[in-house]
Amino acid sequence: MLWKVIGALLLVWLVATVAGMLIKGLFWLAVLGGALFAVTAAVGWAKDRKQIKS
Repeated sequence: MLWKVIGALLLVWLVATVAGMLIKGLFWLAVLGGALFAVTAAVGWAKDRKQIKS
């Protein structure tokens, strides 16, 4: 279940990033989407490492 949520969030952030790049004047959306994408990916990676070590 957790992986579905993380995957959905990554998809939403990726779409927001691309939309921010394509729509003039929404560069802030691209920056925010990229930052949130990176944070979500890091959280998913950290959780995966915890499960592997357990």
